[in-house]
Amino acid sequence: MIFKIPIKTGSDRYPVYIGCQFLDRLGPVLKNHVKARAILLVSDAGVTPLYARECRIALEAGGFSVKLAEIQGGETHKSLETASALYDRAIEVGLDRSDAVLALGGGITGDLAGFVAATYLRGIGFIQVPTTLLAMIDSSVGGKVAVNHPRGKNLIGAFYQPNLVCADTALLQSLPEREFNAGLAEMVKSGLIGDERLFERMEALSPDGGVSKIEALRPSSLMLKKLIARSVLLKKKVVQEDEKELGLRRVLNLGHTFGHALEASTGYTYFLHGEAVAWGMALAARLSRYLGLLSLERERRIIRVVRWLNPPEPPGFITGESLEQALQYDKKREQETLIFILPVEAGGVTVCRSPSRKLLKKTLDDFLLGNI
Repeated sequence: MIFKIPIKTGSDRYPVYIGCQFLDRLGPVLKNHVKARAILLVSDAGVTPLYARECRIALEAGGFSVKLAEIQGGETHKSLETASALYDRAIEVGLDRSDAVLALGGGITGDLAGFVAATYLRGIGFIQVPTTLLAMIDSSVGGKVAVNHPRGKNLIGAFYQPNLVCADTALLQSLPEREFNAGLAEMVKSGLIGDERLFERMEALSPDGGVSKIEALRPSSLMLKKLIARSVLLKKKVVQEDEKELGLRRVLNLGHTFGHALEASTGYTYFLHGEAVAWGMALAARLSRYLGLLSLERERRIIRVVRWLNPPEPPGFITGESLEQALQYDKKREQETLIFILPVEAGGVTVCRSPSRKLLKKTLDDFLLGNI
């Protein structure tokens, strides 16, 4: 079974396909969505030996000329330097305005390749073939593309919608458990934002919930495809109403303000993005309770699910001061005003502007002392 979810924004329309073992049909499918003659296949070094050859053969079966560009994985390589190397490769192989860039990999690959597609020759075709759960659920959908700056994550970027997203869950079979759990964090986030049933299903998969995660979330399982589809549908609803994050789309940043600060203060090398978001949701729940927006029981439910995802404990070298400093570079701030998305008691989230510094410090201290 393949789910097809159409996304319609103010500027573009494109489908998201979710299924299992359909990568070999990618070339003919692409023919219906892009006019390209040539495709620059961008893949990270970990993904290339696993899926690049299969992807290339599928694209060539659709009549495309395919050139490979391999990048190094990791947030430290999501940079202007790596983007420049991809521009060099695009020029070298003669990519023109009718051609396209295809991202084969996780969120870092998709963000980086999308940034290059958005800016090379003022914009060429862009296809997302995510290979991580996090990318299938979140980063491949919605058109946010970016590179990092030493002072903050995703500070240099654009809104640039793909022509097509193909999420083949068979590609998740090689995903390490840690990366899979990082993707589940974005699924939990979707549930907290606007799908209580999805959140409850995630609770049911935790050790106390009685459902085996191993059996329920096999790459070929219908449940996994349905959970991915529910998350994409939530993001679709938000992105279609607010493509460029002028209002409603901010709710998708639940866990991200704290999470980005955790990534930045550890040099983007300690936490996976989904792990930082997981802790970010726990911190947001604690701050929300301190502000009187969340009950102790609801906070405990959120933190219980976060801990089930097993994100690494904070390293001893980060401090409350370093986290507060990293928060100041958050791209969502408005002048001196910090913006937090916080879960609320009745379900859903609310926007919180510049909470009490005392309560913010108390929240960060709780985290660093292991009290969350």
